[in-house]
Amino acid sequence: MGIVKRGWLLLVLLVLLSAYASAQNAEVVISNSKDWKDVYSVMQYGYLAQKVPAFIVSDRHAPVILYQWDPAAFTIEAISSKSRPQVIGYKSIIEGNGFTAKETVSDQITIDLAARLTDINQYVIVDPLYGYNAIAVAPYAIVSRSFVLFADQDTIADVDRFLSSQNPEHVLIYGHVDREVMERLSKYDPETINEDGDRFANNVAIVKKYKEINDAKQVLLTNGEVVEAEIMSGSQPVLFIGVENVPDKIKEYIKNSNIAVGVLVGNNLVGTATTVRRQTGISTFVKFARNAREPSGPVAQIEGLDIFYLPKVPFNLQISKIRYNKITRQIEVTYTNPEGVAVFFKATFTVRSENGEEQVMGDVDPLFIEGNSEKTVVYPVDPFTGEALSTDIFVIFGEARYSLERVLSGTMDVEIVSVTDESQLQIEKILLDRKNNLFLVYLKNIGEVDTYAQTEVHDVFLLGERRIFGAQDIVKIPPGQTGISKIPTEVFGDEDITNNPTIKVRTYFGEREDALVKVIEGQLDLRIKGFDIIDYAPHIIILLLILLIIGAMRKKKCEHCGHKNPRKRKICKNCHNKL
Repeated sequence: MGIVKRGWLLLVLLVLLSAYASAQNAEVVISNSKDWKDVYSVMQYGYLAQKVPAFIVSDRHAPVILYQWDPAAFTIEAISSKSRPQVIGYKSIIEGNGFTAKETVSDQITIDLAARLTDINQYVIVDPLYGYNAIAVAPYAIVSRSFVLFADQDTIADVDRFLSSQNPEHVLIYGHVDREVMERLSKYDPETINEDGDRFANNVAIVKKYKEINDAKQVLLTNGEVVEAEIMSGSQPVLFIGVENVPDKIKEYIKNSNIAVGVLVGNNLVGTATTVRRQTGISTFVKFARNAREPSGPVAQIEGLDIFYLPKVPFNLQISKIRYNKITRQIEVTYTNPEGVAVFFKATFTVRSENGEEQVMGDVDPLFIEGNSEKTVVYPVDPFTGEALSTDIFVIFGEARYSLERVLSGTMDVEIVSVTDESQLQIEKILLDRKNNLFLVYLKNIGEVDTYAQTEVHDVFLLGERRIFGAQDIVKIPPGQTGISKIPTEVFGDEDITNNPTIKVRTYFGEREDALVKVIEGQLDLRIKGFDIIDYAPHIIILLLILLIIGAMRKKKCEHCGHKNPRKRKICKNCHNKL
């Protein structure tokens, strides 16, 4: 019996020693970088390598973050950006707080960390321009044991070189990426998730893949603009909610899924989370703080979450003026897009007069406006008898057709005008200028007044996406003449030309430059712009000059008569004197 007790005691002692040794070996990895991609990579590396990942957001944060760990139980590795660290010499700060520390300094942190994970052979590729895509795939990457790599036209060579050395088992390309990335990675037979560049539709698709591995009934709610520990941990999937509006894709998915709880990360989206609860019926909670790490008194304190903000994709929409045209019986709404990113929008207007009249109008489907441009949309109405009109505005807008996450609302006075528009236009043809990456839309003014026009091309199929491209400039076309509307596009490969035999062209036009109130559409055959001697005239002239110079250099001038002889001739052909 004594032997048995001693055996049990020995076993317990061994377990305790093992646990103590494990605690002694626990390692923290801390990102010391101002680049969100480095922070993201350190976090995913930490979770995949079963370490404790963290990041600092400023030089003052560098020592504070250390208070949450016991120097006797943890060692720390600082992974520092060579060019953009938050603090210089972080290793000495860590050691000054009693920890055993080491520091790795690099300017290729993502690939360096990926190379450390020798047991990982699956990769997810995202474009670093769209940080929200990286946030969307983070939980899936952890549960599927995949590492997220960032690739664009500038970095794809390095990413391809790394992947070639790994012989990957599976590659997933998520969201929109550059053509060079798609072409370079095609040899790995990648899976692709990209529903016309719609980040909310793509988000739903990756959550479905996550739930195939872990059928979580609780999700994190965010707008995809922050790195935070729980988001990166993979414990539950991430669903995007808009800044001011919940897109239909998200509402529909929640309603038709088994998701029961949503946890909002940060308090800047509380209003939208409330909308989620009301419209879907799931319970919502807000995670906005944590226990304070720095002691400040006898009462337990709290502090904000450690959050690293990603660069935002800037998009915006404004209404510059609203008019009621008595002659045409139309409300004319002129929108302005002040940013370089194209926007989709869908509006509702409630117009009232001082006589109590009220009419409601709006868009059935989302409309498109190119970046840095204006667009006028017209709505037919019954005649108003009042002379003082105002309207309530409610416009939802976003980066993709069904990702309308922002809200523009308010009240505006409506200007009353009486203007006719006699403009007439027809679309003649559309050419693709592959040299300059332009669509050239030929528009003929068949009316008797100067006409202004601005053109869009719709449903262009490029790299698996349906795209819309629009002209930023308005072209003026005199009566009887043809104008060319130039629409910037992306590089077209031979396959893209095959996939787009016809192009849908939509032209907004009118007699007033600031009110293109008429619309004409057509489905036209796409033709390729051929050889244009004007484009090559400078090169041809230079080549002829060079040939003339060479020809002149090959002649030998006679000193007696001035005749130009072939260079190898000894006797002048004209005067027979020696050359």
